[in-house]
Amino acid sequence: MLARLQSATGRDDLIEQMVLLPEPKKPFSKKTQKAKAVNLIVAYDGSPNSHTALDIAFWIAHQTRLATNAEVTVQAVYVLEDNSKSQYPNILSLPIQQPPLECQISELSKSGTQVLIQPQLQAVVTPLQQADIILWQARSLAEEWQGSFKSHLRFGSISTEITKVVESEAADILFLGCNSVNHPMIEALNSNFPCAVLGIPSCIDE
Repeated sequence: MLARLQSATGRDDLIEQMVLLPEPKKPFSKKTQKAKAVNLIVAYDGSPNSHTALDIAFWIAHQTRLATNAEVTVQAVYVLEDNSKSQYPNILSLPIQQPPLECQISELSKSGTQVLIQPQLQAVVTPLQQADIILWQARSLAEEWQGSFKSHLRFGSISTEITKVVESEAADILFLGCNSVNHPMIEALNSNFPCAVLGIPSCIDE
């Protein structure tokens, strides 16, 4: 996958830039299985870097489908770090709702005519509403690529919850919006992580 990305971008250093954790070694005795569906997981929080990681994942998914005809699914995972586990399910599929608007109305003293002033977003946006907006952004990008897509909202430790999703979805690659092995997220994932972890190339700003 990365070799195709290197070829398309005309670079020869993307693999060493993007591989933050290598693919774990498979047991030698394990027989080669038939080609299976490919699952690409992206840790997404709406930041520019995570958006770049998601875009790269969709590009790789698209190229992989063209080259192999394999079924490729990109999945975005957003983890909300709070103590709401007892109040909400572990994984939610939330319909997108726009934040309510508050409109100020002023009365003109002479004519008595009501004038609608510029609408303003409600001051308080709950964490769930914010998560809903963030995952909506990811789904919007998925529509542009016209690829298979799933989104997850989980609660708890970011590294723990992402690992759970990677394991449950039998992910082939986890994409992170960072470009260094010294990133706290990489340090939180142990060396026995079940799949390869890719970041965004540092050359992207050049």
